[in-house]
Amino acid sequence: MDFELTDQQAAFRDAARQFSDNELAPRAAHWDEHQEFPRDAIAGAGELGFCGLYTPEEAGGLGLSRLDASIVLEELARGCTSTTAFISIHNMATWMVGAYANPQTRDALCPALAAGESLASYCLTEPGAGSDAAALKTSATKAEGGYVLNGTKAFISGAGDTDVLVVMARVADGSGPRTGASGISAFAVDAGAPGISYGRKEAKLGWNSQATRQVVFENAMVPAARLLGKEGEGFRIAMRGLDGGRVNIAACSVGTAAAAVEQCRAYMSERRAFGRTIGSFQALRFKLADMATNLVASRQMVRLAASKLDRGDADATVYCAMAKRFATDLCFDICNDALQIHGGYGYIKEYPLERYLRDSRVHQILEGTSEIMRVIVARRLLLEGASEIL
Repeated sequence: MDFELTDQQAAFRDAARQFSDNELAPRAAHWDEHQEFPRDAIAGAGELGFCGLYTPEEAGGLGLSRLDASIVLEELARGCTSTTAFISIHNMATWMVGAYANPQTRDALCPALAAGESLASYCLTEPGAGSDAAALKTSATKAEGGYVLNGTKAFISGAGDTDVLVVMARVADGSGPRTGASGISAFAVDAGAPGISYGRKEAKLGWNSQATRQVVFENAMVPAARLLGKEGEGFRIAMRGLDGGRVNIAACSVGTAAAAVEQCRAYMSERRAFGRTIGSFQALRFKLADMATNLVASRQMVRLAASKLDRGDADATVYCAMAKRFATDLCFDICNDALQIHGGYGYIKEYPLERYLRDSRVHQILEGTSEIMRVIVARRLLLEGASEIL
């Protein structure tokens, strides 16, 4: 087992860090304050291949491993958590199109998506179907030449600013919508198609550089060629996407926490109290040591889950759930501790600590809450046996 990065991985890490330092970090506070979607910066990331990290090469992506992608996303998140989180969601949606669309749709959509020239949103969650994604009600009724979508999606990142919607919907025919997870299908939908409208931009605690809106489908026609995979495969596609998405969001948490630890390290060397730097106080030294230890543990957990996913390990889903729960919880705590060490300065916007805290909080909710991650792990341990894990 080799924990060291390969030369290629180190090169991607360095390129991502340089982009993050130069293009994301200096502008992150502005995007947050003005709730500005940085399409130009995302396009710049696309020029480096970061909008199609694990999209297949034949679809225009880099075709990297999930481990490679996690390394890149971690570095990007050091500069702007919110923007990187959108890039991670865009990567998931682009991969779905690249991996499951027919050649015609893939060739029409993926090159621009992978290059960051057009952007994608992922539409799974509904007002009444959050953690219970299989309970979604959005319907896709068969019609001549395709399907007619009706329903509402909620909390959709980038909605209103993106060009393609990857939509999970329940196929309906003459006998009505098909029930259960096997009735769900996936579609790549033009975001500006007739019959699609968008709700108000949600006022949020964090993630302010990307809009979050409802998406409403009212008799929106989708050509049959835009079906991803086969009818009834949508839920499986969604869950496969979420395994990688959980690694992505966990990597974003690690990158944010790394930035917070670095801020603390510098601050503790400069800030003076009682006649000496606060880095000379044992209590704060121990706190910083624990933060760094939890950061490294989170990073290793994320990379282990990513490697399991790359190998197609039978327990990959469980490891992705463990990594997502562990990293998002611990890295939020790291950001909170970093703010505390900064005292009053951590609470004001002159320093980035309060933004780190706000932006990383939602990572414990989206792509499956920390509680749902525990459900996945516990079910594997108690109902399916876990000799390989334990």
